[in-house]
Amino acid sequence: MIPDKIGFVGLGLIGGSIAKTIHRIYPNITLIAYDLDTDALALAAEESVISHGFTELVEEFAHCRYIFLCAPVQKNAEILAKLSDFAGENCIITDVGSVKSAIHEALPPQIAPYFIGGHPMAGSEKSGYGHATPYLLENAYYILTPSLQTDGEIVREFEEFIRSLGAITMVLDYVSHDFITAAISHLPHILASSLVNLVQDTDSEAAIMKKVAAGGFRDITRIASSSPVMWQQICLANQGQIIKLIDLFIHSLESTRNLISVSRSQELYDFFQRAKDYRDSLTITSSGPLPKVYEIYCDMVDETGGIAALATILSSHGVNIKNIGIIHNREFQEGVLHIEFYEEAAKKKAASLLRECDYTVYE
Repeated sequence: MIPDKIGFVGLGLIGGSIAKTIHRIYPNITLIAYDLDTDALALAAEESVISHGFTELVEEFAHCRYIFLCAPVQKNAEILAKLSDFAGENCIITDVGSVKSAIHEALPPQIAPYFIGGHPMAGSEKSGYGHATPYLLENAYYILTPSLQTDGEIVREFEEFIRSLGAITMVLDYVSHDFITAAISHLPHILASSLVNLVQDTDSEAAIMKKVAAGGFRDITRIASSSPVMWQQICLANQGQIIKLIDLFIHSLESTRNLISVSRSQELYDFFQRAKDYRDSLTITSSGPLPKVYEIYCDMVDETGGIAALATILSSHGVNIKNIGIIHNREFQEGVLHIEFYEEAAKKKAASLLRECDYTVYE
């Protein structure tokens, strides 16, 4: 079932991206939006993504088949109370928050039978409608957490619609969702930030650690560049599950410390092998709160014009470079020139071109 009208409460990065995706795939669906940011509403209307923008929740929202609640999480309780007037058999309420327990436990009785929690596991380090993209949901997991009172037929209908937007759907209860995301998303961000702070606190005055930080450190701490405000809110919203996972991790770290302290070589080998096997088995399809990186490393002869010659090869074949820089640490034999691209196709084309020109390329 393709709805005639869909409403958005909040038109930031996620709300705007969902709206743009719907408009791209279903240009005949009428989209309306509520937001206090009149610039965002004006831009969305100018792009013809929405037909009308409102700074109040007007009666017109009652005629929407779906209403996406994409406002800041601290506003959810207030907005849910207002949406109670619209929810019903013909109007389904959904949200996009990364923590589900708080909103499920705050559902007004009138909304509960018509509520399907949602978590599109995609995002960016940027915020606001201006950074929204019509492809943010492409191949991203979109977890649905319907309330216990929501009819199964409604859930199946909504799940089918979300799949039609290019996302990969999964239905979970909200408690399981919050534990899973605490383990695979929230805890990693805390660990990455903790490691960055540890290195900063233990570095010398000459900042030697910072200067020589190589690929392993950069890879494991990349997510520490995410929004501090967002992660502050997530930690407070999913406090119980995060604390449970931190306690489990501390126990795991202490066990590993003991293996190192008593030189248990076989157990240490097994520890790293088990982690490697599991990590190698992962199929990464979802985009997280930071965009994917498309990069290669290339060995270069240290001579005048070397970088310019390489850049000329790529530009003459229509390959756009996002970023280029020299890496002073060849960890794992990676080359000294780091080149970043905007998309996977450009990365593959660049690697092929450079190899044809006898450059040594590492992907």
